[in-house]
Amino acid sequence: MNNLANAPANALAAKEARDKAYRKKGIMIAILSGFLYGGYTSFMTGGMGSGVWVGLYSDSGLGAGLTAFTITYGLSALGAGTNDICSAIWSLIYGGFIGRLGDFKRTLQTKPGKILIVAALIGGPFASTCYALGLQTAGSIMVPLAALNAAIGAIIGRFLYKQKLSGGMILGIVICFAAAVLIGSTSMSGGLNFDGQTVIGMIAGLLAALGWGIEGAVGGYACCIADYEVAIIIRQVTSGLSNGIILIPIMYALGGNGAGRGYSTLFSCLTDGPSIWMFFIAGMFASFSFKFWYKGASMCGAALGMGCNGAYAFWGPFWCYIVLGLIFGWDGYAIPWQGWVGAVVMVIGIVILAISQDKATREA
Repeated sequence: MNNLANAPANALAAKEARDKAYRKKGIMIAILSGFLYGGYTSFMTGGMGSGVWVGLYSDSGLGAGLTAFTITYGLSALGAGTNDICSAIWSLIYGGFIGRLGDFKRTLQTKPGKILIVAALIGGPFASTCYALGLQTAGSIMVPLAALNAAIGAIIGRFLYKQKLSGGMILGIVICFAAAVLIGSTSMSGGLNFDGQTVIGMIAGLLAALGWGIEGAVGGYACCIADYEVAIIIRQVTSGLSNGIILIPIMYALGGNGAGRGYSTLFSCLTDGPSIWMFFIAGMFASFSFKFWYKGASMCGAALGMGCNGAYAFWGPFWCYIVLGLIFGWDGYAIPWQGWVGAVVMVIGIVILAISQDKATREA
């Protein structure tokens, strides 16, 4: 502190300008992560509505004899797992192209590497499957609940890393959440029926928020030490393997359809031409989205980074409208006025978050 007090004014100004530029870059990266998450959502949704997936939701083909439990939980894990395996393959290919596979192997043995593995297990098999389950059982009304990951990550960052959480930052998070509620309310035009399926979906959304909140705060911390290009390889490979080898067969076994059928169905999905190309594109989007999510949180803090990323509550429906509604011609993906208004409100929340974060940093 004394060294800073005695430093020349121009040196302090230069440091402040550098820190401000660094935070701005982190904000842009975090916003980009939410935008790319929308692409991941649209192509994964398209994949789960094409090819062999059509038969999985019927009484014929791969869906013959599936129990209600397997259809609800097993197929949710299958969708998340297929995407994460494709994303892991993409991440390994990209890591090899930029020459980082050696660093990937070495980082696995370090403390940050082990932290990233734990974060991936929480955010991959757990949170991603909860998210897919929530969409399947409750629809888009659960998206605002999943968007609570920003608030959870901010609270974790406050207690674990002593990151400041000012009143303005809390207000920004609340505004972002309110925008997500407005966007999610578009699914209630015909009235919301709180049946058992809806309740399960909303609980799943809360669990997804918890998982991603923990992952964002912990993963962002690890990326302050480990290279984020390497971190995403660890994240996606861990998530893909744990989903494919452990979670999917467990869900099928619990549903009474047998672990072996879970493995065989996963193989069918991974080799299905009409749908796998969409999963591979979704996996590419997911890889960059999570990579920038980690990087953004490490640069501008858990609260601000996850608040900016939370714009996926709008970007998801937006990408689905463009890709599935306009390009593929599927019905039901038009964005009503609430979605556009919600987008503007969310931008306001992010701006308040950014201003409050900048003020707190300058006062520190």
